[in-house]
Amino acid sequence: MNSKKDIQNREDVNLLVNTFYSAIRKHEILGPIFNKRLTSNEIWDAHLIKLTDFWETNLFGVIKFKGNPMKAHQETDKSMKYSITQDHFYQWLMLWNSTIDSLFEGKRANLAKGKARRMSTHLYMNMWKHKPKTTE
Repeated sequence: MNSKKDIQNREDVNLLVNTFYSAIRKHEILGPIFNKRLTSNEIWDAHLIKLTDFWETNLFGVIKFKGNPMKAHQETDKSMKYSITQDHFYQWLMLWNSTIDSLFEGKRANLAKGKARRMSTHLYMNMWKHKPKTTE
């Protein structure tokens, strides 16, 4: 019997974002990266609102998000001494997908997974291009 609904509104997006980032904060591999950049509950709260805006914009076409995810990811990689790898993005994406699957199903839930996959690839490739070149 089907008990899950699709992502239908901002409240659903907020539930998804907050559930996902609650898991991120505790994640063995990803938690240290996020917790180094987001150092207080107040900063986390502001970040969660911004991410809810981001996903509401991407899933519903409601223009609320203001920011530069590319720059933010490049700065995070730099702050981590360029140690963020493709595996970090894979871990992020798998957790995102499993969070969606635990809460929702349907067309917009699938859209959220597809958009996250494309964005994570794009963000990682852009970060990779901006890593300092090593000399051997």
